[in-house]
Formats: sequence, C-alpha cells, structure tokens
Amino acid sequence: MLDAVEGGIAAFRQQLAVKKGVSAEQPNKAAVREETFACLKFEPQKGIRIGEFEVAYKENNLPEHWNHAFNILKQANATIKNRYHGEGYQHSYWLYGEGRIFRQKLSQKQL
Repeated sequence: MLDAVEGGIAAFRQQLAVKKGVSAEQPNKAAVREETFACLKFEPQKGIRIGEFEVAYKENNLPEHWNHAFNILKQANATIKNRYHGEGYQHSYWLYGEGRIFRQKLSQKQL
C-alpha cells in the first residue's frame, strides 16, 4: 500500500510540474523559452563577487510579464547558487527578494 501511495505522489508531482512549466526530473532544466525573461527591462549592475549582471525591478516592468517570469523562477527555487537556465539560453536567472529578478550571461563552458 505504501508503494502505491508513493507512486501516486510521484505522478502528482510530475503532473503539477508539467502544468507549471517546470520539469520534475530536472528542476534546473528550463521548460520555457528564454523570451519569457528577455521581454523584461534589465538594468546593468556590477558586483565585487560575481562581476557584471543585470537586474529587472518589478516596478519597471509590465505586471503580466513580471509575474509570469517571477512565478517560473519561484517554482524552480532559482537562487544565486541554483540558477535557472536551459539549453540555448544566453543568461542564467535567479531571485533575491520579492521585487527583483537577476540575470547573468552564461560563460562559454556553461552554454
């Protein structure tokens, strides 16, 4: 009986991941196209530790674009240590706080 319950939970998680646009098996493999994030207005920044990166602020973007991109990153638990990107992406994306989305150009070996 326990095996049946575990199987049901696994199937539910997979269906939920597909519905939300995130792969359950490979959470850092993007299921959406990069254009979802490219339509945001990013501002260049520079940090001591990570170098050059860009930030999109919630108040500077259209709510429907912002919310869609933010929800994808939130669902994927995208952080600076677990960045969101997929095959063919030029940037990696992550969240820090509620009103900002960060991105940084992928290096050649990450592409």
